[in-house]
Amino acid sequence: MTLPPLPPVYSYWEHQQFFGPAEVVIVGAGLVGLTAALRLRELKPQWRITVLERGALPTGGSTKNAGFACFGSISELIEQEQRGDLLAVVGARWEGLARLRELVGDAALAYAPVGGTEIFRAGADEALAAACRERIGYYNEKLAPLIGTNEIFRNVTARIGRLGFRGISTAIENAHEGALNAGRMMRALLARAAAADILVLTGQPVTAVAPEPDGTHIVRVPGAAIRAGRVLLATNAFARELAPKLDVTAGRGQVLVTAPLRRPVVFSTYHYDRGYTYFRPLPGGRLLLGGGRHLDFTAEATTTPGTTEPVQAYLENLLRTVIRPDETPAIEYRWSGVMGFGPALAPVLDWVRPGLLAAVRCNGMGVALGAGLGWQAAESIAKV
Repeated sequence: MTLPPLPPVYSYWEHQQFFGPAEVVIVGAGLVGLTAALRLRELKPQWRITVLERGALPTGGSTKNAGFACFGSISELIEQEQRGDLLAVVGARWEGLARLRELVGDAALAYAPVGGTEIFRAGADEALAAACRERIGYYNEKLAPLIGTNEIFRNVTARIGRLGFRGISTAIENAHEGALNAGRMMRALLARAAAADILVLTGQPVTAVAPEPDGTHIVRVPGAAIRAGRVLLATNAFARELAPKLDVTAGRGQVLVTAPLRRPVVFSTYHYDRGYTYFRPLPGGRLLLGGGRHLDFTAEATTTPGTTEPVQAYLENLLRTVIRPDETPAIEYRWSGVMGFGPALAPVLDWVRPGLLAAVRCNGMGVALGAGLGWQAAESIAKV
């Protein structure tokens, strides 16, 4: 097929070297997309691999998440167990975190095995806290074959006094979770992609992925088109823009970061209200606090970036009434990231059509699932 003339945006050299035919085009330069690209380079060292990213940085959640290396608090597991094969999904999260740490390295990730602490407020959360305390032994035994030990969750309510929180009656720790630096994670992956001669082009929103009679696809961006032997959609909640039938719904997560606190929070990752709210200390005494999409699921089911007054007010109220009730810290940063959700817990890894594979829908667990999902996507593409 002869392509129609393109607008005179790029030179001959640019069309040849940056937008030339590729064995694989990956749409999305986040954790899933870059992991898939790196694994494909190992499997197919001679292939030309091009990664396209609509933003200057990954647009979804890879550089906008809270940096939790987590696989689930007890209240989350209780909800999730009702929706599917919990062992398979938690196993994928655990294996994905191990894959990420192996691929990038703990030093590059600034990974810290500080554990995860789920907190419950006195009064309003008593029933949920009781249900979670009763399930500690159950989930320790259920997850032991995956984690390699049955010492996973434990009641750490005795620690509440030294945390400095107000109105907290119960605390349950997951000893096998940790924290990482999401920005360093993505910089390390981009550096590895460059070293592996993987072309990553930012500022390139894909407008169409059109199948050709010969089995290839034409991937269109403003001012250019790439002929690809295979295409991977790794754009999570944005994937429906190119494949409308995918069962994935956007979920915006809002975040804020405070100025340095007078009394920094004890280093851990913290979960609250079934995982819909979360916080953690940052270097320099700052605190990252995010979540709140459960206040209005409909309003937050969007790929539009930005923050809203109700969610930000909710987060600030939690900060000033529970986390640090004796302080009124200034807010230095506010942002949002976009996640992909669906009715099933497991991600989508499926061929939309021959030659077009989707690896999306991490259900808010992208840091845990992303590396494993990208790895599996690469294995599938390499077989075609």
